[in-house]
Amino acid sequence: MHATATAPATFTPAATIDQVIARLDAAIDRARRENSRLGFFACLYRQVTVRVKEGIAAGRFQDGPRMERLDVIFANRYLAALEAYQAGRRPTRSWQAAFDAATSNLLILQHLLLGINAHINLDLGVAAAETAPGAGLGALEHDFREISALLGELLDDVQDRIGRVSPWMGLLDWIGMRHDEVVFTFALGGSRDLAWNWAQRFATTDAARLPLEIDALDHVVATLAAAIRKPHIWVRPLLLAIRLREPGDVGRVLDALS
Repeated sequence: MHATATAPATFTPAATIDQVIARLDAAIDRARRENSRLGFFACLYRQVTVRVKEGIAAGRFQDGPRMERLDVIFANRYLAALEAYQAGRRPTRSWQAAFDAATSNLLILQHLLLGINAHINLDLGVAAAETAPGAGLGALEHDFREISALLGELLDDVQDRIGRVSPWMGLLDWIGMRHDEVVFTFALGGSRDLAWNWAQRFATTDAARLPLEIDALDHVVATLAAAIRKPHIWVRPLLLAIRLREPGDVGRVLDALS
């Protein structure tokens, strides 16, 4: 089944949050060497992972060890998908759509959104249910919601970083698509609420049926990816104008996002 291909047999999962960060560093380094836009989401995700690690150390979560387990399980879905794709295997449809777009001249924002879409809308609910299956999921909700607040604190910084390499991004204000709202409100608001709803569903789903449920969600999330990649036709000329002011040098973008 397509969705289960995310974790190929050769994938060795990270075991700690420090190992996750090390693998993200390796992914960013490879993207820099290969001038690949696959590194854009990895840069954003590294910031998030470091912030979660700091939050755990500061006692921000009710259960720090459980939060690290969630963070690692969650990250491994992305890392496994990336490894599969780079090895010529097929990840989930949602990640396939995000990774395939790396060869397209989309906005930096669109590349980030495609990664957020796959990771939040598909992976997060799966990871939460795996971390705290069955009736144990309820105890995770407070810390799950706390991540939203934590990520919201990154909003201004990420907005500034994108603005350094996308000087015309402000044009999105004209059509009600402020980039800070799109990147993070998309991930922290309705999408994270939906992820929690899916986690509740997955946590009580029979193990034999779970791959079918995940696969069905993957279909939906991949459809959302298509809309991110090709928005309404009347928006496209504006996006093209913004894209023409963004650098073609991937390394420069990685420097800004890192």
